[in-house]
Formats: sequence, structure tokens, C-alpha cells
Amino acid sequence: MTRQTALRLRRAARLIVLDPEIRALMFRFDVPGRPPFWVTAGGECDPGESFEDAARRELFEETGITADPGPQIARMTPQFVTVEGEAVQADERFFLVRVAEAEIDTSRHTALEQALMTQHRWFTLAELENWPEAVFPVNLADMIRSAIAT
Repeated sequence: MTRQTALRLRRAARLIVLDPEIRALMFRFDVPGRPPFWVTAGGECDPGESFEDAARRELFEETGITADPGPQIARMTPQFVTVEGEAVQADERFFLVRVAEAEIDTSRHTALEQALMTQHRWFTLAELENWPEAVFPVNLADMIRSAIAT
């Protein structure tokens, strides 16, 4: 009989960054052996770090933007394999950030991010729904519509 071990809990803050045209900032990951995929800015919380503090830190590190992440607008708990190859149980909290301009500074990316995060671009909601490569979370356009309607 095979014993199943519990997956490590990976707490993460995700940032839905919107420009004035309601376009969402996404980063493309090219991981060897996997199809390319696009994700929002964000990443794992440091030990003892709140989701809000992680959101602030990740926003600055990945985009160069200094801003208050605002309230949490969604939570997801997917299981997935990280870019390092570890299967995890995620606890992802999503924060909406509106920015005045679309300029992004990626100079603070880690070596791993520099190797795997090969592109970034701003997506319209229609593009998010119809992009030929995987976009995570898959319901991002609906999440944005719900958040901006309130």
C-alpha cells in the first residue's frame, strides 16, 4: 500500500495589476519540459509574512511599483507543481492594484525569475479569455469584472 504524504502549504500573494485601460499585467513563464503559461505578478509569502505584506513586497520586486495592494478580492486553493518541480497545496490571495501608467521595471527579479519569466505584457479582458497559451487563474477576466463592478 502506498502512503500519500501531505503536500506543503504554499502561501502566496497574487497581484492583479490593472492599467487605466483595464488591461491586466501578466508574466509569461517558459519552464523546461512544460508548455508556456502566463500568470499575474506575485509569489510566495516569506515565513511569518502576512499576505498583504507579501503583496506589497512582490509588487515592488516584480514590477517596480510601490503601492498599497488594497483589499483581498479573491482566494484560491489549487494544487500545482511549482517551477522548481515541487507539488504543493496553494493558498493564494488575490489583490487588485490600479496603476496610472503601464511602465514596468523587472530589474529586481531573482535569477530564477530572470531565467523563466521571459516576457510581460498587458492583456485586455478579451485576450485573457481567448489567449492560445495557458493563463492562470483561468477565470481571471471574470475576477476582474467582478472586482471593478463593485
